[in-house]
Amino acid sequence: STSTSKKFIAMSIRRLRNNPKILGDVNMVTEELKNLYYKRLLPIEKYYSFHHFHSPSYEDADFDNKPMVLVMGQYSTGKTTFIRYLIEQDFPGSRVGPEPTTDCFSALMYGETEGIIPGNALTVDPKKPFRNLDPFGNSFLNRFQCAQMPNQVLESISIIDTPGILTAAKRKLSRGYDFPAVLRWFAERVDRIILLFDAHKLEFSDELTRAFGALSGYEDKLRVVLNKADRVDSQQLMRVYGALMWSLGKVFRTPEILRVYIGSFWSEPRQVCDHYQLIELEEEDLLADIRNLPRNAAVRKLNDLVKRARLAHAHIISYLKQEMPTIFCKESKKHNLIYQLPVIFTKIQQQHRVPAGDFPDCTKMQEKLLGQDFSKFKTLKPSLMASLDKLLTTDIANLVPLLQQQEVRKKSLPGVLDGDFLGTFRPEHYRRDPFKELPRDDESSEADFDDWVVEKYKPKYDEIFYNLSPNEGKLSGTKVKEWMTTTLLPNSVLAHIWRLSDVDGDGMLDNEEFALAVHLIEGKLEGHWLPRELPSHLVPPSKRLSTASDDE
Repeated sequence: STSTSKKFIAMSIRRLRNNPKILGDVNMVTEELKNLYYKRLLPIEKYYSFHHFHSPSYEDADFDNKPMVLVMGQYSTGKTTFIRYLIEQDFPGSRVGPEPTTDCFSALMYGETEGIIPGNALTVDPKKPFRNLDPFGNSFLNRFQCAQMPNQVLESISIIDTPGILTAAKRKLSRGYDFPAVLRWFAERVDRIILLFDAHKLEFSDELTRAFGALSGYEDKLRVVLNKADRVDSQQLMRVYGALMWSLGKVFRTPEILRVYIGSFWSEPRQVCDHYQLIELEEEDLLADIRNLPRNAAVRKLNDLVKRARLAHAHIISYLKQEMPTIFCKESKKHNLIYQLPVIFTKIQQQHRVPAGDFPDCTKMQEKLLGQDFSKFKTLKPSLMASLDKLLTTDIANLVPLLQQQEVRKKSLPGVLDGDFLGTFRPEHYRRDPFKELPRDDESSEADFDDWVVEKYKPKYDEIFYNLSPNEGKLSGTKVKEWMTTTLLPNSVLAHIWRLSDVDGDGMLDNEEFALAVHLIEGKLEGHWLPRELPSHLVPPSKRLSTASDDE
């Protein structure tokens, strides 16, 4: 999967770091958003106690952090396997099994050295965007950790692995913390939410329904995945897909239909099925969506900032303050105002021309107001409201040109997955430009002259090579692709194997390169991880001198 992107990502990151102008354009949008928040919006949030009713104030880490992907679903739907599929390696603390194996929230982030940071330490680290998780208490923080590792995919995004959502049979178990509230905290801050379902066991439990409620308002970030689709036949898949869409329609009452990706997201061979090509196309679509997250991070932050600014919180607090008596009957008036909150929302909407969509959830607001002292509320302050109006009408508009500049330069930004190379396995691309060559890495290590480990298996591989009828001692991309796809490995994995094997980059394989490709395929079928770069002992002997001269 994302192993196909390692060399390409590394080169893109180096180009980005070596070009201060590009890096400056990217950081300029984030810095300007940060300045606007601290100057315009934060004073209003503090004045009207925004954090008591909605979400905590933003900090530097919330603006500076990489895009985050939240992976959630019921247990044994393949969440941890999906993450391993994306980063192409195991991560500290991961465990895979049919029973509930992930019992904690794990944040996968880039780090020079591999290690685990416990939850309590994360909440005091100003460089991590988790400082506002401490109100959930030790019961949650003891089940929260950050796994850091030197992974090139994690240089562009961070991934949040979540505990498996309990089924109906286990609904009586208590987690010891407010699970839906934690999900909502992450849903507000992440860039993408991946919700996995198992095509074998489609079940909507009580906890899953409550988790859906926590995602309310963030449907634009949600991507639903019907996983393990190669394990069912086409007729079963059609029925499961229809049942899933019907169930989602009952939970998410939006006019838009949620996009459901059908796939089998792991790096092992897939089972032969009638809808195999559909799975491959769905895989490419989902990977492309994730690949674009770093490019669209600034737009997402801008969108979240505007959503906070448009929330009619100040008008609500001011109205309640004005309606409170000065001395007598404060408590009874407070409860009466809370009861009449839906009517109050309508009045504010008419008086100040505030759209209905800018009001918070009425029921949740009523619950929050019960524990508040209305006498400490503040009325509308003209200077603060004028500052808010300027933010929405002028300051945000001035940021649009910066976003457009970043859009023009987006090709220079490091991607999450190597989309261009994955595209070479599409039939239409294959006819146009088979196995498109990517720029080679100029900083690969110099090949040494150890024995070639593939040599002892080469007679067996040569028999396959010559049965494919090479032309002038080489096999074209057409013939190699046809043979490689018979292994049933995902196209993303085969793309990486091709790139490692085509050492001279001529778009064809000679007998040594083909032997190397078969050796890598056999290793993958045995469950080994593919190397990110081709080790020196795997470089074919005839290519070692040319590889060494290219490095010089």
